[in-house]
Amino acid sequence: MTRPPRPGGEPASAPVSTAEPSGPGTPPGPGSGARPDGAERPPKQSLARARSPWRAAFYGVAAVAVLAGVGWVVLGSKLLVVRSIVVNGNHLVSAGQVRAVAGIEAKSVMIRVDTQAAAHRVESIDQVQSATVSKSWPDRIVITVHERTPALAVSDAPQGTQPTSYDLVDKSGVVIESVRTRPAGLPVYQTSTPASSLRGDPAVAAAVTVLQEIPKTLARSVVSVSATSADDVGLTLTGGVTIVWGDTSHAQQKSTEITVLMRTHQHYYDVSAPGTAVAK
Repeated sequence: MTRPPRPGGEPASAPVSTAEPSGPGTPPGPGSGARPDGAERPPKQSLARARSPWRAAFYGVAAVAVLAGVGWVVLGSKLLVVRSIVVNGNHLVSAGQVRAVAGIEAKSVMIRVDTQAAAHRVESIDQVQSATVSKSWPDRIVITVHERTPALAVSDAPQGTQPTSYDLVDKSGVVIESVRTRPAGLPVYQTSTPASSLRGDPAVAAAVTVLQEIPKTLARSVVSVSATSADDVGLTLTGGVTIVWGDTSHAQQKSTEITVLMRTHQHYYDVSAPGTAVAK
């Protein structure tokens, strides 16, 4: 409020403000950023930076703990171990034999199973041409075998005598199994060499290749095949017909020539030298 003018014409004094002083010594108001003790309040960003090393350390320890847990589950725990071994593709060899030769023990830790080494061991079985071993998580091992295919029957008796059994060999001369009766459609391999000694013989490989090259109608009539070497393959058909085929080259030309020559109904054909075929 204003005071009335004093006698003598003195001007009235200035209005008195009712606002609280705010100087250096004045306590901060409720909206001020300073603390009551006079010290400034640290900015929020400074507090966040101060807490960030602890937060990073916490997350680092947590990550290590998670990785350690995963490593323990995969490498050392009994949660991911071999509980079953499945064998596929086997006909000539039993699943039990495949499992035994694979050498994978039950309860083995899955990640430690060497599938490549196990496959090599399975391939040591005579009847198996190739094998693959794979992991089916979380607890199964799958062994897939590809067995050898019989291509020739080797008699156990000298030529001209009655055989009592046959050894079935594949294109590599590997004995797959022994049987009492020659399977229908499987030619006899005429040789004086025991079947057990034919593994890797190039003459056997050539004989099988020729059987695959000749016309199918002709192949069904083959009773026996001989090969003193890979360059001298001969075929005997039903009815005593003989074909001298030679090596495995020029298969298409030889097939064409033998097809034409057999229309003459002879008993001996020689197509070992294409272009000069002989029939008599």
